[in-house]
Amino acid sequence: MSDALKHECGIAQIRLLKPLEYYKEKYGTAFYGINKMYLMMEKQHNRGQDGAGFANIKLNTAPGDRYISRIRSNEAQPIQDIFEQINGRINDEIKANPEYADNVALQKKNIPYVGEVYLGHVRYGTFGKNSIESVHPFLRQNNWMHRNLIVAGNFNMTNVNQLFNNLVEIGQHPKEKADTVTVMEKIGHFLDSEVEKLYKKLKKQGFSKVAASPIIGEKLNVAKILRKSSKNWDGGYAMAGLLGHGDSFVLRDPAGIRPAYYYKDDEVVVVASERPVIQTAFNVDFDDVHELPPGHAIITKKSGEVNIKEILEPLERKACSFERIYFSRGSDAEIYKERKMLGRLLMPEVLKSINHDTINTVFSFIPNTAETSFYGMVEAAQDELNKQKNDAILAEKETLTDARLKEILAHRLRTEKIAIKDVKLRTFITEDSSRDDLVAHVYDVTYGVVKPEDSLVIIDDSIVRGTTLKKSIIKMMDRLNPKQIVVVSSAPQIRYPDCYGIDMARLEGLVAFRAALELLKDNNQYDIVEKVYEKCKLQVDLADEEVKNFVKEIYEPFTDEQISDKISELLCDTDVKANVKVIYQTVDNLHKACPKNLGDWYFTGNYPTFGGNRVVNRAFINFYEGNEGRAY
Repeated sequence: MSDALKHECGIAQIRLLKPLEYYKEKYGTAFYGINKMYLMMEKQHNRGQDGAGFANIKLNTAPGDRYISRIRSNEAQPIQDIFEQINGRINDEIKANPEYADNVALQKKNIPYVGEVYLGHVRYGTFGKNSIESVHPFLRQNNWMHRNLIVAGNFNMTNVNQLFNNLVEIGQHPKEKADTVTVMEKIGHFLDSEVEKLYKKLKKQGFSKVAASPIIGEKLNVAKILRKSSKNWDGGYAMAGLLGHGDSFVLRDPAGIRPAYYYKDDEVVVVASERPVIQTAFNVDFDDVHELPPGHAIITKKSGEVNIKEILEPLERKACSFERIYFSRGSDAEIYKERKMLGRLLMPEVLKSINHDTINTVFSFIPNTAETSFYGMVEAAQDELNKQKNDAILAEKETLTDARLKEILAHRLRTEKIAIKDVKLRTFITEDSSRDDLVAHVYDVTYGVVKPEDSLVIIDDSIVRGTTLKKSIIKMMDRLNPKQIVVVSSAPQIRYPDCYGIDMARLEGLVAFRAALELLKDNNQYDIVEKVYEKCKLQVDLADEEVKNFVKEIYEPFTDEQISDKISELLCDTDVKANVKVIYQTVDNLHKACPKNLGDWYFTGNYPTFGGNRVVNRAFINFYEGNEGRAY
């Protein structure tokens, strides 16, 4: 992606189902869980580089022994920082106490992070908060073992204010409004309530507090707690949690917006945000890793019993399509095929733009995430070239000579690595003209492979703001003096903000929105903007389920092609000599390529939860009023 986006987070959860001695004997180390957690977090570093956190629970510890460990980092390389500290602590303990080296019981008792239950998190700070206090997992402490709660998630709630007020109404005093704290306190409230109810029942039966404690752990109904806690959540989420005595869970939102996958055998239960992460870390097949159904939780009791429970009634499945286009690792077998198909489906429009002249066209991509869709586009281009060769041979079959046949067959598709992304340039000088000059050189180009009569087709996975295209890529491509530059987006036009975990909070930052506004001005229809504002304002006090997305009316007067053409204009400075054309994927083709992930609200404005409509209208009100605040 040429535009830098803050986005997503990644979760990893491991529960070891055997005693630690088992892993020592089979794999040579009781640190098996730590090592696997490092792999799972490192393989998800694409999902978050602003911070990372790791938590561990030891099962069946004696009173007085530490059973919860947590470490977080917001250093430049947070995952490495965490595990360097963990490994350093382990090595220091073994060096100071050589008797620990081969004694698993002593390791578990005395060394932090050695245990059976693990939770990891990698984070992008979508709200710009990168302080250590904002890094997951979050910890809610209590002297009752069962009431300790550790939470981490890949999520964003659209109704944080409502959830916060609900906590206040039940007598709590949350320390901040952040959705992670709000969600944790909501779960914590019902966890406390459930523990209290169980204790009162056991007390009536004559159990002492000491005797009741392990029974409470056995009887705790995690599914019931999650049902009560999540009743009013509106958002996209994969929420992971650990309870102090050893129960664990991962809950997925009912529309399946955010991803979650799991694997289980007789040694481990594993959950992660991405399927290939589990495949790689545990060397298992594609079919062994399962998607957690929307609205369901995978719950592992302290006993090792594992259940998939429906927590919320599933809604229409609207799994995020942007996951498939860009965010998730392309090594997933399904995602790889889908990205290739996205490139292939763009080819008819590309061929129109170059008048089917594949001989005088160079095909390339914006590194690095667009590479897979580039392969699909090239395969389709090769099919076209083969058709051209076949037609030429059939047309000339009566007069075809050996030399002419060789000439026809010699035509090759011209694919080159044109754009080269340099190491991130530091903009030390804040004066605008200096910054713009540095930004313009984020990408470099390969010289000498493009002729003046050539069209240059370059594919990006998505065009969100268009800033890097305008300030860097198109200008650098123009230096090669092509006749035409065709910029292709494997994603449709991004017209609406996201409110489920990806940092697209402001409408005016989206180049498609700016293009629509310009078209309204060009066609003397800009009064629509004020009318939409008035409609949005009238909905401010309505319940979420009554709110409609009126921002769609900004785009309704225009075709997709008209908006794309206006975007082409907006992305070109007057000094660009080549003709520039922008081609976007259609929403229909997106659905063909990604049939299981139909969450397309970025492109259509069809939000999968009621809160989405409130967010988009709030974003429009902010735009109209010049308010730089966030819409969620």
